[in-house]
Amino acid sequence: MVFIFGIIFARLFSLWAFKGRAFLETILMLPIVLPPTVIGFLLIFFFGRNSPVGVLIEEIFHQSIMFTTWAAVIASTIVAFPLMFQTVKLGFQSVDKDIEEAARVDGANEIKVFLFVTLPLSGKSMVTGLILSFARALGEFGATLMFAGNIPGKTQTAPTAIYVAMDSGNMSLAWMLVLSMIVISFLMLFVTNYSAKQKP
Repeated sequence: MVFIFGIIFARLFSLWAFKGRAFLETILMLPIVLPPTVIGFLLIFFFGRNSPVGVLIEEIFHQSIMFTTWAAVIASTIVAFPLMFQTVKLGFQSVDKDIEEAARVDGANEIKVFLFVTLPLSGKSMVTGLILSFARALGEFGATLMFAGNIPGKTQTAPTAIYVAMDSGNMSLAWMLVLSMIVISFLMLFVTNYSAKQKP
């Protein structure tokens, strides 16, 4: 979800200058600086049973979205989105406009220019954004705990599992999860750094 919406919004913001763009972009980037508990509170406010959106969801699906797998997905997506959006937007803006214009002159429409020129030339930015946003979502704790809860096998994430394991004195499980997170995060950052140093 972050990958798809990040590319869409990054493309829109890299192409069009419109009134209120700075304000809207600031809103999209807010989750990167807001405390996770604030994000969790806002998610409960907007999707809770007392909100219009929450009531609508409950009428359609016959259950609240809170404390479900989708709640964990939404919370992780929101906190990870700014990293994908900003990284890909910078990648799109760094593409040589003369190359895109040359493709248009040769008869390519905007979709073909985007698919066959812009996307390949900004591939490294997309890989970097995907890895960084995935790492951020993997480590999300506060917003997920508040909005999705900590239901084993359903909404429990690695950070909440570490918290519960340590709180219950199960240090072997806590260490296993911590080491797994370190290894996964290290490998993702290593791939990001390695790909950034490769020549185009």
